[in-house]
Amino acid sequence: MTRRFLFVLGSSRAESNTEMLARRAAEQLPADVEQQWINLAEHPLPEFVDLRHDSDHVRPTEGNPGLLFDATIAATDIVIASPLYWYSLSAPVKRYLDYWSGWLRIPGAEFKATLAGRTLWGVTALAHEEFEVADPLVGTLNNSAAYMGMRFGGVLLGNGSKPGDVLKDTEALARAKTFFAREAPLARFPYETE
Repeated sequence: MTRRFLFVLGSSRAESNTEMLARRAAEQLPADVEQQWINLAEHPLPEFVDLRHDSDHVRPTEGNPGLLFDATIAATDIVIASPLYWYSLSAPVKRYLDYWSGWLRIPGAEFKATLAGRTLWGVTALAHEEFEVADPLVGTLNNSAAYMGMRFGGVLLGNGSKPGDVLKDTEALARAKTFFAREAPLARFPYETE
């Protein structure tokens, strides 16, 4: 299968530090790798309503839910580009992952089986120089990948608060050059052993 990257942008700021860092990493992908970029600020999802026990689930075919569903199942690699907001994912990205709960229950979609073995990546910019404060964001992405049977490529972290700050983080820019070249291991929950 030809690799196809879906970049899900979750910042509330246009041309955010997180997006800039993600684009620097994406520049290193081979020319034959397809890329699709979806900005959740431009394609917002409605509030998620948990109907897993109350309703029949149907495949979304229209609007932003349809766009994101189709892009997600078509991707071999999903990149969550979310700034660190209150030490975790942004609200639009969290809503996108909440939608996965509904998509798991669409008859015939085989959402979990389709994503199994594919790779989830993260990119984030944060104002702290101590990257440990991003552990909740990293944990959310790792655990989501583990639940889905996906691979987890880790999270590319960069420092930046004001627009363009991340472009001064030479260490993050250096990591971006090889970030997607790494072999991503199968995700595991923290309690699982090798």
